Amino acid sequence: MTSSATVAGWQDQVRSALRYDVPASLVVFLIALPLSLGIAVASGAPVVAGLIAAAVGGIVAGAMGGSVVQVSGPAAGLTVIVAEINLQYGWAVTCLITLAAGLIQIGLGAVRVARTALAVSPAIVHGMLAGVGLTIALAQLHVLLGARPQSSAIENILEMPAEILRPNPLTAAIGLAAIALMLLWPRLPSMVQKIPAALIAVAVPTATAAVLGWDVPRISLPDHPLQSFALPQLPAAGQIQGVILAVFTVALVASVESLLSAVAVDKLHDGPRVKLDRELIGQGTANVVSGALGGYPVTGVIVRSSTNVKAGARSRVSAVLHGVWIVAAVALLAAHIERIPVAALAGLLVVIGLQLVNIKHIRHLRHHRELPVYVVTVVGVLALNLIEGVLLGVGLTVLIALRRLGRTSIHTERSGERWHVRVAGSLTFLSVPRLSRELAEIPEGAAVDIDLYVDFMDHAAFDALHSWRLDHQRRGGIVDIDEIHERWYHPSAGGTPPHPAAEKAPSPRWFAPWSTWQSQRPDARTNGQPAELEPLMVGARDYHRRARRLVHPYLRKLAREGQRPAQLFLTCADSRIVPNLITASGPGDLFTLRNIGNLVPACGSADRSVGAAIEYAVEVLGIRLITVCGHSGCGAMKALASPSDPADLGPASALSDWLGYAASSRERWLAGDPDSDSVERLCHVNIREQLDNLLTYPTVRTKVAAGQLRLAGLYFDIDGAEVFLLDQTGDSFHSINRPIETSMTALR
Repeated sequence: MTSSATVAGWQDQVRSALRYDVPASLVVFLIALPLSLGIAVASGAPVVAGLIAAAVGGIVAGAMGGSVVQVSGPAAGLTVIVAEINLQYGWAVTCLITLAAGLIQIGLGAVRVARTALAVSPAIVHGMLAGVGLTIALAQLHVLLGARPQSSAIENILEMPAEILRPNPLTAAIGLAAIALMLLWPRLPSMVQKIPAALIAVAVPTATAAVLGWDVPRISLPDHPLQSFALPQLPAAGQIQGVILAVFTVALVASVESLLSAVAVDKLHDGPRVKLDRELIGQGTANVVSGALGGYPVTGVIVRSSTNVKAGARSRVSAVLHGVWIVAAVALLAAHIERIPVAALAGLLVVIGLQLVNIKHIRHLRHHRELPVYVVTVVGVLALNLIEGVLLGVGLTVLIALRRLGRTSIHTERSGERWHVRVAGSLTFLSVPRLSRELAEIPEGAAVDIDLYVDFMDHAAFDALHSWRLDHQRRGGIVDIDEIHERWYHPSAGGTPPHPAAEKAPSPRWFAPWSTWQSQRPDARTNGQPAELEPLMVGARDYHRRARRLVHPYLRKLAREGQRPAQLFLTCADSRIVPNLITASGPGDLFTLRNIGNLVPACGSADRSVGAAIEYAVEVLGIRLITVCGHSGCGAMKALASPSDPADLGPASALSDWLGYAASSRERWLAGDPDSDSVERLCHVNIREQLDNLLTYPTVRTKVAAGQLRLAGLYFDIDGAEVFLLDQTGDSFHSINRPIETSMTALR
């Protein structure tokens, strides 16, 4: 059985490869061939080096990498770097640098640091690629015009006017034709676009030049391409330091570009996700092999990879086969490759270089306020070189990060006799000058409330704040420092600064008991007030400091328009029940009625207060839902279940008289399951009984019958902090966490 399943699995994979991966590999091959030639020419590298890198990238990186659809090979992003290295050290040493960079990539992948490369700001990466693209385009425009490109982008810009005035008509025509085809081909019908634009942009000018017999510079391959591998060579003694820098540069740029490309390609398909560390090892292995054979550095290439996905590739077979087709082309089609005019490749590279300036990325970076980093990186790459340009981008990124880190919101205002200071953001040494300036404006002896909404506080900021506080208190002032989100100040003041992360601040005031959050604020005191009033006063003052400004707009609107509550919520007076909390409601949502035991005396009873509230809610406010909410551990139900309990205060007590309205609940409870006489069952029974009592009110009964009013029963388990809803039959309670469609059937 296992053997048959294995054979069937292999057959499915073969069929999938033949149906999807083989056609996709041919499409990618047709794109990779001209691009590999053009990139090698643009870098001043041997033409065969670009083909070696394309073959090795496809076969080795495709087989060993962590992405099943990424296609690797020579990339335009390394063109400037490789050109400078080749010019300075020669191609044999460049091959050694490629090999050594591959070893570093393998090491980085082995220690699992691939994701660290993703920490590089996208603004720097896109700026680097844009700078490289513009550099390529400027250099290839000179080739297109029949001249030799200069050694830098600035020199190419300065020399451009003179070259435009004395162009080579034939090379210019070929190059412009390639550019026109690259730009116009994607606008043609989709059926035609199945042929890659890059192939057409090279093939048509090549055929035209051959038919017309134009004498223009063409690609030159060795007589025996497969025997022309350049062996890596050690650098001269005085070059070692520069070579080491070049190795790390190639390793870093190739790694970042490959990993970003792999992550981007993952967004284009639904297959297995990329394994970044394995991808880095695969790229490194490909560079070791490519460098050893005299090839160009290898990276993952987003253009070829996205084309691979769009062409239908399902597995790594496509990338591997595209490398095989490259080898076959070099071996069998060398004579045809040598017919390609250099100007055709130059026109192709002009478009590819300009496409690296991605308008979509620029808009995205502008939206995130990172455009300055992008611009500085581009200008740096153009005016200096790639390394200096990237370093300028990194430097500006650090400065912007520091500026944002120090962009703390500090707001000071006076409210009556007290001053209120609100600090939000990261409180660092960069914020100290402004913080000190704001605090200095507060007069001596004033009572000050400081709210800290900070996610980080360094020692300099703590020292400035703490020193001011001690000095202000020595001069007769009062300082109340409250930390809302995370606790940085108070632990530091106590001699145990938080490390490595801050403690969590006390629970939000909106639902935490006074005893929880006020006990963690030893400075939260109301001087001169009785101890009994202290929690209330601190809480009310906290409301004015924090909640009032949030709730004020809603209350102002309700004050003008009147209340229109959604429901009457009848529950117990137990202090542990907070209706607005367990229903996530706010001002104006609930018309709340609370009493001991959440009781509803039947219509006509001596107590008329509950009936008055019900009639007002139904007839005046027009509510559509009445909810009776009981809870676990209800003291009223305990007293009802145990008449001998001390809670039974005797026949003359008001509590005893009130619990008389629950007598029917007790009778219903006693008549129920004799094997289950728990107080919790009495709590459940009491909810059902009060729902029945609601129907004794004519206005309620009439509207329920007409479908204009619904009744619901809730049970709140205090220990589990969970809400349960009475089902439609009235027999059992179910967790409110069930799907809302099921829960709503409980409404009666």
